[in-house]
Amino acid sequence: MGNTCFTQNKFVIQNKKQSDKIKFKLINNLIVIPVDINGVNLSFLLDTGVSKAIIFNFLNVSDTLQIKNTETIFLRGLGGGESVEALKSTNNIFKIGDAIKLNQELYAVFNNDLNFAPRLGIPIHGIIGLDVFKDLIVEINYSARWLKLTEREVYKNRVCKKCERINLEFYNGKPYLNARVELNNKTIPVKLLIDSGGSDALWLFENDSLDIKSSKNFFNDFLGHGLNGSVYGKRSRVQTLGLKTFVIKDANVAFPNKENIFFATQIKERNGSISGNILKRFNIIFDYQSATMILRRNRSFKEKFSYNKSGIELAHNGVRIVKQIKNTYNVKKSSSTNRNNTIIFNPQYKLILKPAIAIVELRKGSPAEQAGLKIGDIILAINSKQTHEFTLQEIMRIFYDYDGKKIKMQIDRNGVVMYYKFILQKLF
Repeated sequence: MGNTCFTQNKFVIQNKKQSDKIKFKLINNLIVIPVDINGVNLSFLLDTGVSKAIIFNFLNVSDTLQIKNTETIFLRGLGGGESVEALKSTNNIFKIGDAIKLNQELYAVFNNDLNFAPRLGIPIHGIIGLDVFKDLIVEINYSARWLKLTEREVYKNRVCKKCERINLEFYNGKPYLNARVELNNKTIPVKLLIDSGGSDALWLFENDSLDIKSSKNFFNDFLGHGLNGSVYGKRSRVQTLGLKTFVIKDANVAFPNKENIFFATQIKERNGSISGNILKRFNIIFDYQSATMILRRNRSFKEKFSYNKSGIELAHNGVRIVKQIKNTYNVKKSSSTNRNNTIIFNPQYKLILKPAIAIVELRKGSPAEQAGLKIGDIILAINSKQTHEFTLQEIMRIFYDYDGKKIKMQIDRNGVVMYYKFILQKLF
């Protein structure tokens, strides 16, 4: 094509329409897209909150990806740990659908602990954000689970009376918007990072001078993993979150501990983040070059906010052997004087490997902790159903169910099978 220039250091759509639609998975409010790197098919998080393409589990895939032209650097992110050692690699070929970039920088981390796959229940090899958004118009249809990438020259703006156009500001390549929250009966303007790589709804950084602080109704909890370790803080609710004319009521909010977000708070005037549990309520068009995003609410807009009432966080942790019955049967034919046939079942078993699902975080004082469960327990069954019959996310959704729901668990603790039960409790 005449307008294609492979020497450019940008993503180019390699088809006649100069546009491509890619299906994605929405796992725990996070967008997982297929990315081809140097001919290897991988799964990446699409994260507006990152400015660098990062690949995890580097030691397991380095030979396959043929990563070269490297230099050692150190990366910082959320969490209170040390900087993370990584290799910066150039001249990598990235392909997302029909979008191709021939000279993509890639930051490959050494730390095997940086692995989202166990907590999401599917393979996650890395994160990409700015490199895609800065080159193309990016449409995210959360309700239909597709992503559309389009060259700016051929993109046509559609008139949308039910949409809101939001102006964006950028710091270090990351997008911010202005919103308003109602907290403790006060309406407060806030500047928020747009973070599609976060599964929560809203994070706010406590600031007494701006009256950004939790209400009296809160509980302390694990909030998630950052590049530099775990993040903890308070969970509560805001009365409203306003994005121009869109008003979301009783949204979940988290107030991360200051020691876990030191570098995030260094961005001038940043007050927090708006993440997947809010973003999924809209279909969104990002146009970084014109510094705008267009929001149209979708069928999830009025979905009620819930939270984990059990106090348990789960992750895949190795594998366990599961015995499955494979029934076969024989038909014993009757004699000529008796026309009744007899069916004889011959139960057979096969042994298969399934992911072991372990408790990796346990909120202090939670129903699960008070019942006696411990970090490291392997969940064998929940409410009389074997865990290998669930996905990890299906199990986690049980913990977000109604107040008063009974939970029964069969667990393996160091080879000893034990039984526990507790009731989901409303915290505010």
